[in-house]
Amino acid sequence: MDWGMANRMAQLIQPDGHALFLPVDHGYFQGPTRKLEEPRQTLAPLLPYADAVFVTRGVLRACLDPVGAKPVILRVSGGTSMVGKDLANEGITTSMEEAVRLNAAAVGISVFVGSDYEKETLLNLGKLVNEGERHGIPVMAVTAVGKELEKRDARYLALACRIAAELGARVVKTYWCEDFEKVTRGCPVPVIMAGGPQVDTALDVLEFVDDGMRKGAIGVNLGRNIWQNDFPVPMIKAIRAVVHGNATAQEAHELFTSEKEKETKSN
Repeated sequence: MDWGMANRMAQLIQPDGHALFLPVDHGYFQGPTRKLEEPRQTLAPLLPYADAVFVTRGVLRACLDPVGAKPVILRVSGGTSMVGKDLANEGITTSMEEAVRLNAAAVGISVFVGSDYEKETLLNLGKLVNEGERHGIPVMAVTAVGKELEKRDARYLALACRIAAELGARVVKTYWCEDFEKVTRGCPVPVIMAGGPQVDTALDVLEFVDDGMRKGAIGVNLGRNIWQNDFPVPMIKAIRAVVHGNATAQEAHELFTSEKEKETKSN
């Protein structure tokens, strides 16, 4: 690994080998998502607790100050929307030269294994990896498994992650699922957890994060489970305690409850 690539990876993955990424790229296909209508306001109180931000170039320029900024993972795939025919029909929307200009620590692209556009998105990943290696910029593959397959099934998530790694992704983001160790064991590059199943409480979120970390993930890339929580700062602090503090789900939930009470009293 050359110096530039190693330096960028070190910005993302902290000295303990773990990482907490904060994604706010949802608007690229969902528009003004609930509680992300004003990205700057959503991000401001959370940034101190994130290791990196996963964001589009538009929101990066408009909503993140360049002075003292967190490392950026630049979302570079898109071209579809939730009201369109098929979300899997993505292309590359942002050049690697743009990623260099924006001083990105990495770029991120979705791949849709099992969809009608599986081949196209995987070839997009391969092309992006070629460009990334040329410029010393790591590529994070986001394994958006096609709707034809069970998204939370370890067999298919392991398949998607392994293919992404085989095509050269330096990091793979995937869903948490039951038997998550089957996913991480078969992936030779670091695995970052996206959201898990639909859950109702903060403890439920912390439990799947705790489980995933203990089964081989190096960290999380959680957005809505944080900034759609009624208490987003206590929530990101609790998740950080699991990711970087080796806290159990119960210990992290106690922290969440304590921080929530402090915030409520101060308001």
